[in-house]
Amino acid sequence: MSEFGLYFGMGKDHILDYSGGYDHILFVVVLCAIYTLHDWRRVLILVTAFTVGHSITLALATLRIISVRSDVVEFLIPLTIFLTAGSNIMKREDYFPERKIQLNYALALFFGLIHGLGFSNYLREILGKSANIAVPLLAFNIGLEFGQIVIVLLFLASCFIFVDLFGVSRRDWRLVISSAIAGISLVLMKDAAFW
Repeated sequence: MSEFGLYFGMGKDHILDYSGGYDHILFVVVLCAIYTLHDWRRVLILVTAFTVGHSITLALATLRIISVRSDVVEFLIPLTIFLTAGSNIMKREDYFPERKIQLNYALALFFGLIHGLGFSNYLREILGKSANIAVPLLAFNIGLEFGQIVIVLLFLASCFIFVDLFGVSRRDWRLVISSAIAGISLVLMKDAAFW
């Protein structure tokens, strides 16, 4: 297997590993909770914003240009999940402003910066003191993106089944998903408290 394929697989497996990467899965799901399959363009922008954010800090932290204590990052990740879920819960019914740049895109970008720090801890452990990290970094990041797309597609398919086929109201879908994830994130924050 090529070096690129190896690190691509590690990135994909890291985000799709529901036993170890479920916090990132929860974040991607809660980001998409206000959308349905009909909003795929908005979802694409949102996930791209998150990817840009985590790509920046993944590169900077893996290259050891920035450093943040891992216990702080492990607390901040569920905090971003909780804040996103709270924002979803507080949204007015199907509120989508016509502006091209929406607040949740900026939040996805900013919160992506935090999640990139979490990914970097994992990648640094794998790379050790390797001098050439350009290919592993790129491949790992593309693998993460692939995994996120899988999560988004599965979530939007579930949304289509429940909202479009079974007639669950979009509001109820958003509130149930966001409330459940908010509750889980509170437990994760309590478990990751670093003080």
